Amino acid sequence: RDVEVALRDLKERVTQGAPLAEALAHYPHYFNDLYLNMVKAGEASGNLDVVLARLAAFVQKQAKLRNRVTAAMMYPLLLILIAAVVVVVLLTFVVPRITLILTQSGKELPWMTRTLIGVSNFVQSNWWLLLLGAFAAAALFRAFYQTARGRRIVDRLALGLPVLGPVFKKQSVSRFSVTLSTLLKSGIPVLDGLKIVKNIVNNAVLADVIEVVHTRILEGADIATPLKKSGVFPPVVGYMISIGEQTGQLEEMLDRIAESYDEEIEIATQKMISVLEPLLILVMAVVVGFIILSILIPILQSSDLRGM
Repeated sequence: RDVEVALRDLKERVTQGAPLAEALAHYPHYFNDLYLNMVKAGEASGNLDVVLARLAAFVQKQAKLRNRVTAAMMYPLLLILIAAVVVVVLLTFVVPRITLILTQSGKELPWMTRTLIGVSNFVQSNWWLLLLGAFAAAALFRAFYQTARGRRIVDRLALGLPVLGPVFKKQSVSRFSVTLSTLLKSGIPVLDGLKIVKNIVNNAVLADVIEVVHTRILEGADIATPLKKSGVFPPVVGYMISIGEQTGQLEEMLDRIAESYDEEIEIATQKMISVLEPLLILVMAVVVGFIILSILIPILQSSDLRGM
């Protein structure tokens, strides 16, 4: 409904003579700086239809990449959810009934069983506290991430994660490359393009690098040199951009970088899933196995004593 109202208002503004970019600026929730600057450049050059086609292709490509990674992550997330539900059900409903019988026997229980009973009693008595703590932790994390320093710390840690970090970095590099290429093809200068990319790259660490690149260009440097020295962008990206600058084919080289990293993202995502799946299954097996052994060992010990 809100989209329909916005489109009607856009049509009304354009009909009254307002430029399309100016009309879009009234809806920043739907149209960010990338949209506004590309449309403005298209109107100024008289190639608005071409720019809109490039913008549509860009949005479609980004959505496809995002959906691909999201779909690949669904299975591990589902495994984690199922494991958490199974453990909570066991600790809350199953374990207390069985351990009650074991404790009433009056015999000394193994350390595994005592540990399980303690954990089960804690979960039963303080489930509301655990739930409140989870919500509080999420709220504190969100507040911390909204600060400039907190966002830099979290984004740097995310890029350094053993399994997920490479995927996040490849996504950011691909987004940087395809966005800057799209802007340059639409007639937007490099300096303006870097400002736009900085605001939509979705990573504070990479945004800082892009800001440094912007400053170095103002001082007379090229794009590739500060990227190579950043330690964040892979060296091959800097070398490919350097070739693009020297040959006058920067947009085409950025497209090649994006295509290459899109393929690498798919491969890295599959590798990540192949590592996470057995790891999650192993963790789940260890937890459930611990619970089962904690219950079976005292039962078997009681059976042995009766047999003797």
